[in-house]
Amino acid sequence: MDRYTYPCPLRWADADAYGHVNNALFLRFMEEARTRMFQEILPANDEDRRRHAFVVSRASLEFRSPLHYRQDPVDVHVWVTHSRAVSFELAYEIRDTDQLYAEGTTTIAAYDLVTSRPRRLSDAERAFLSRHAGTS
Repeated sequence: MDRYTYPCPLRWADADAYGHVNNALFLRFMEEARTRMFQEILPANDEDRRRHAFVVSRASLEFRSPLHYRQDPVDVHVWVTHSRAVSFELAYEIRDTDQLYAEGTTTIAAYDLVTSRPRRLSDAERAFLSRHAGTS
């Protein structure tokens, strides 16, 4: 398994009055990591991107420990847990080497934005997903 790791920068505005990173932003951290991970397989032109899009159909998140604002980024690890013909599930850990802040999952559907319909994953997409497949 090849986990994708994104060093996610924290912003001053992410913190609440107590210096904790607001929990609602953890979904944004997951989104940033996922979009960076998938840049490798997204088509270059807009028309093809619209025909080969991905949409989130479900997201879940469990908070494990408060994340305090700091200048250093926090790592977001992403890997594939399940893959089907038109959808797949990604797992996430938002963490430092020795501290887990949150764990989450998203179910992603392959989608054609032009026709507004689900589509089947391409061979290249399935190969990409298999490179990142595994368990925690």
